[in-house]
Formats: sequence, C-alpha cells, structure tokens
Amino acid sequence: MALTLDVIQPPLIIMRMPKPLGLGGWFSSHDAINPGSYAPFLDRGYTVFAVCHGSQPRFIVTEIVPDIHRAVRFVRANAARWSVDPEHLGITGGSAGGHLSLTMGTQGGPGDANAKDPIDRVSSAVQAVACFFPPTDFLNYGKPGEDAVGVGILKDFQPGFGPGSATPESRKKLGHEISPINFITPRMPPVLIIHGDADTLVPIQQAQIFVEKATAAGADAKLIAKPGLGHGWVTMGADAADLADWFDKYLRGVKKP
Repeated sequence: MALTLDVIQPPLIIMRMPKPLGLGGWFSSHDAINPGSYAPFLDRGYTVFAVCHGSQPRFIVTEIVPDIHRAVRFVRANAARWSVDPEHLGITGGSAGGHLSLTMGTQGGPGDANAKDPIDRVSSAVQAVACFFPPTDFLNYGKPGEDAVGVGILKDFQPGFGPGSATPESRKKLGHEISPINFITPRMPPVLIIHGDADTLVPIQQAQIFVEKATAAGADAKLIAKPGLGHGWVTMGADAADLADWFDKYLRGVKKP
C-alpha cells in the first residue's frame, strides 16, 4: 500500500498504528486506524497524524523506514495547513511501531537541500519519542550475540527483513543497519520507553540496553518497566497518559505537579 496520513485534530504527535489493534511486525493497514485510541493525546490538544506506511511482505524494513522519514517531512512542510508547530514534533508507536519511532529519534535529520522534490528538502527530525516495547538491537536480542534478524524469536517475521536475513553475514550487516541502538548520540531527542518485564517477543532487555547506552551518551532516556506484563496488555490505553506526559514535558515545557 502507498504511504498515507490520517489527520485527527482536537505541539504535534506522529503515530504509527498501536499494537492493541492487532498490528505488528511492520504490517500497516488503514482499516485499523481507530481515532478513539488517540484520546489521551487529543484530550490535551495534540494533533495526531496516523501513519500508514508501506506494509510487509510487499515492503521490507529498509523500505518502510524511508516512508516514516517522508511522513515527518510532509507534516513539517505542511504544518501551517493544520496550525501545528513544525519544530515541536513527537513520535510514538508500539513494537515495530516503537522500533520505527526510535529509528526516527536516532536517525531523523536534515533534508537534501538540492532535492528536486521540495518535501525531501525538509528535516525529518523529531523533538521527542515515547513508545511501547520496541526492538532496539537485532544482533543482541535478549542476550549478547543473539541474532534475531528474521531468525530465532523473530523467525515468523522473516518476510519483513527481506533477503538481508538469508545468511549470517547478511544478517550482521542488516541487523546493524536497522538497530536504533547503533545510532544513539548525545543530541538525540528525549526518549521514553514503556515495556513489560514478561515480554517474550521483545525482551525488556531491548529497552534496558537502549536506555543504558543513551544515558551513558548524555541523552535523556527513561524506561518504565511494567511488572508481570508481556507484549501488550489490556490497560495500555491508560498507560498512554505517561506518553502524553512525556510530550507535554518536552514539546510544551509543561511540568507535571
């Protein structure tokens, strides 16, 4: 499917479809958009852009990431159209959507000043990231040296990794390229991760090592661990208030009492 954006209006949040709607593994579907799930953000006056990126198996991760860059660029270039501030953009998602959110947080940046398409000249940087249970390091997945690039725990998601998952050598190259942990810098935007410590699909170790490395680099990163919870839980909607608090703090400068 082609890249599309649904705009839900009441700073700014760019959202991939959340995990409770049954999406994951870099699948994307316009039919799954549920504006009601964005209530914690809409209630605080945020404009939400629900991003439907190219979906696997037709598109693989390395083709999906450019869609998210373009989505941010498009929103920034057209910010006046929706009366939003182009310098206060946040991004959120869960699972694969969390991975894409962290990818933008660590790799979003200036556009190409010489690009023919004016959208491509615009920055894809975001100013805050808040997400649920994201994969962060596909080559150290759950423990050091554990390869999950379409194999092991993530073997059922192999189509999303594409031909780069075929051999140990190609997996090492692809795994490095798509792991947000490898692109942490002191200048990256503030990151909040909420993760269940009983998650067997994306181990909480993925959040722990990301936050540890980001903090050591001098970036602002925080993990909220949810005891006994796995890869998604019934009360995630309520926990989205923590994501909204994060955006309030870093997009609006609002301090929680």
